[in-house]
Amino acid sequence: MEPMKPMAPMKPMEPMKPMKGSDPWWPQELGQPSTSGGQNDMRYAFFPDKHRLLIERDGKLTTYDSGDHRISGVSQSNGRSPTFSSQNGDVALDDLKVVD
Repeated sequence: MEPMKPMAPMKPMEPMKPMKGSDPWWPQELGQPSTSGGQNDMRYAFFPDKHRLLIERDGKLTTYDSGDHRISGVSQSNGRSPTFSSQNGDVALDDLKVVD
């Protein structure tokens, strides 16, 4: 029976490479959104300087005029239309005008 050999010393861990961010899904001419996110099968991005709220559902992109609303968040319950938080209170997506 051979004697046990000593264990090799531990090597330092290599630093992790930064994760690649996802490419923007909105038109670049809108710039960076002030807020964006998603839930269920929907994602959104809000561009306050352009007064635009973009919604993507099932691969279809729709642009809404946000008027004087400054969107800061979203909530949605069981298949209902999403509701967005703004400085004026909650605003339903159905209350915003679709822009061509």
